[in-house]
Amino acid sequence: MRGKSISEIKIGDFAEHSKTISEADVYLFAGVTGDFNPAHLNAQEAAHGIFKERIAHGMLSAGLISAVLGMQLPGPGAIYLSQNLKFVAPVKFGDTITARAEVVDRNVDRNRITLKTTCINQEGKVVIDGEAVIMPPKAS
Repeated sequence: MRGKSISEIKIGDFAEHSKTISEADVYLFAGVTGDFNPAHLNAQEAAHGIFKERIAHGMLSAGLISAVLGMQLPGPGAIYLSQNLKFVAPVKFGDTITARAEVVDRNVDRNRITLKTTCINQEGKVVIDGEAVIMPPKAS
């Protein structure tokens, strides 16, 4: 399985991946990363916080961008070089998040593509905004 090479990628190409964030997802992410912040895991503590309820880790939602890049655009064999992120709104348990990556620039000489990356909830609200630089796999 091989992803798209730079010659197969055009500006404006995009891909998406959606997932509903469950309580189990949040607990598993906490266990993998060691981030046991009460804002994510303790309902009583979170009730006193800014969002008044538990929220998912920002990086859990950002990880959905990695799924788009690693599996779809460019796909398998791509190398993730950089990512900037702005966390715009919280992701709540039960939210369905759609990660989208859209090609905004190609540098054929360096074999690099730049993609606008966003995560949007089921209400159409942007929860993460950013930009990634990827090295697509070489053509075989």
